[in-house]
Amino acid sequence: MNAAGNPTAQTQLAINGRDYRLDADTRTTLLDALRTHLGLTGSKKGCDHGQCGACTVLVNGRRVNSCLTLACMHDGDEIVTIEGLGKPGQLSPLQEAFVRHDGFQCGYCTPGQICSATAMIEEIAAGWPSHVTDDGTGKPQLTVEEISERMSGNLCRCAAYPNIVDAILEAAGGKRA
Repeated sequence: MNAAGNPTAQTQLAINGRDYRLDADTRTTLLDALRTHLGLTGSKKGCDHGQCGACTVLVNGRRVNSCLTLACMHDGDEIVTIEGLGKPGQLSPLQEAFVRHDGFQCGYCTPGQICSATAMIEEIAAGWPSHVTDDGTGKPQLTVEEISERMSGNLCRCAAYPNIVDAILEAAGGKRA
């Protein structure tokens, strides 16, 4: 219990290859734990309802809206934020492609877009079909339609979508059709 009488939990989080021990209210979202408690401010709080994707992080390799999940639910999980995908001077190929293709304007949604796209590329490589995959029995192809469908949970108020798609296609070795 904290001073206000609310329940707290000690949670072990492995974030970007580093271990953290968090002692926080059990109602603390993963997003608030990252930003407020641990100072990892790359993930953004947009809508706080899981509708915009600005808070997307990777949990055990899968994309998660960190505003919709509680930090204490991820005890022992491997979490990767935008800070763990690359750093100045050592950007990931996807981050470099976003820069080359101007896949951002204001940049607010960019961390979530890049985290989501990182997982999306792995989903396609693993053969996971989406709603628009032509043949649910074969390997999905990296197409504009697949990318648009799979990235539909990440909104960009600046409408940089064509550049985002081009960046993803380049980083994943695809071509715009």
